Amino acid sequence: MAYVAIESDERMDEGPEGLQFQSFLRTDARAANQGSTNASRGYISDGPAKSSGFWTLDYYQPYFDVDTKTVLRRCYTTLLPRSPSYLSAHLTPSADLYGPFWTLTTLIFALFVFSSLASSIAAYLSNPSDSSAAVLEYDFGLLSTAVGLVYAYGLGVPVLLWLALRYLGVGEWSVVEAISVWGYGQFVWIPVSLLCVIPVPVVRWVLVGIAFLFSGWFLAANVYPILATADAKPVRLIIILLAALHAGVALCFKILFFSYYVVKEVGPQDPLP
Repeated sequence: MAYVAIESDERMDEGPEGLQFQSFLRTDARAANQGSTNASRGYISDGPAKSSGFWTLDYYQPYFDVDTKTVLRRCYTTLLPRSPSYLSAHLTPSADLYGPFWTLTTLIFALFVFSSLASSIAAYLSNPSDSSAAVLEYDFGLLSTAVGLVYAYGLGVPVLLWLALRYLGVGEWSVVEAISVWGYGQFVWIPVSLLCVIPVPVVRWVLVGIAFLFSGWFLAANVYPILATADAKPVRLIIILLAALHAGVALCFKILFFSYYVVKEVGPQDPLP
């Protein structure tokens, strides 16, 4: 076997110190990872994404980013008692705060306006000869009552329930989902408030009873499965407390806002004058 001498390059003789290697894999991977993360969030950014704190408006912006069609669908589906689970079927991929807020606000407006209209109709039918009885008068004390009652029940109760369940170790839903369920669940009271302008006591009680059953069934169907996931079975008894509270709110709606009758009542006598 013959050996041939090969003259080595001067740069090769310098050894490993003369070689310089530069890798772009880590930089490319980091950039690709950042790009995929931004793309999954729905935006493209030249720099790293900055997280917003809960005290900023940007933190709550995604919960108000919903179109009108979605809000209307989430409203009228609460009137379908045989619909599937509302959380998984209609609050997917995410719940919102825009719809519940405006549902409760519209309910406040409806209670105030239609209650004032019912009062004016009752006053006119009681004394048709009095021209001043036909003037629509507003009791702004009812407006403050409606604001406190509706917001306390539609916003305060779900937040307190969520906190209580978190304390009991039940974390199957978020506070936004709780507010969404409660807010959308009050939608049935808006058309009922309009129909309660009818000055017939029995009709009003029937309408309030229907709204109580529809909204109560909707809340129970979505809240009880959450309570059933608790390890302690007595937690399920909270549904009884919620049902009693819901009945009290329905009774308040009827007595405070739709107890205006003419002097000579139309139809059977009101069982609870």
